[in-house]
Amino acid sequence: MDIDIIQIVSSAGLMVQFVLLLLLFFSVTSWAIIIIKYLYIRRALRESTRFVEYFWKSRDLASAYVKAKQLTGCPVARIFRIGYVELKKVSQSGKGQGEGDDSGLHMIGRFSGSDTVKRALRRAITSETTRMTQMVPFLATTGNTTPFIGLFGTVWGIMNSFHGIGLAGSASLAAVAPGISEALIATAAGLGVAIPAVIAFNFFMQKIRVVESELISFSSDLLNIIERDILTGNHA
Repeated sequence: MDIDIIQIVSSAGLMVQFVLLLLLFFSVTSWAIIIIKYLYIRRALRESTRFVEYFWKSRDLASAYVKAKQLTGCPVARIFRIGYVELKKVSQSGKGQGEGDDSGLHMIGRFSGSDTVKRALRRAITSETTRMTQMVPFLATTGNTTPFIGLFGTVWGIMNSFHGIGLAGSASLAAVAPGISEALIATAAGLGVAIPAVIAFNFFMQKIRVVESELISFSSDLLNIIERDILTGNHA
């Protein structure tokens, strides 16, 4: 015979119903986060691949900057834009101070400009990592707490069931089973909320590590290009 979940929930005690309502909140919120982060990370990975391919084909920072402004959901493109803007500031300040400087001061300016771009890229990577991990810790919280919330509802429901048995003076299966089934539904609901949240958390953290590694690798390559071709004056 099929279990009527709605009837079990409606006939449960107030505390068990409150626990189930709390679990429903965790479930709806976690599934909303799962959908949002899945779409965001999928777009980030797809657009990052497109931008990196375009960047290495063109090797022209100005055209890559135009392309980066078009890819609004790309973390790699965002850190490139920040690095490019910082490089333009360094280049403009170098042009303003280049006249009349001796070679020693000019060399110091080059290293200072490289460090400035490096710090800007480092801050951009930290910002992008923070952006990607936003709301994801809630999934870990859901996976860790909802089984215990469901267990609390179960313990409370069983306590009420045994209290009712003691008052009625009957310990038959027909008297015990309904109360215990109402209580156990809370544990089942807690596990049903926790399992998808834990799976999604591990999945997202693995993807975020992939994107973060790609950001670090791209920023290192960009710095090498800047130090070799830009700040040394080997470009047009």
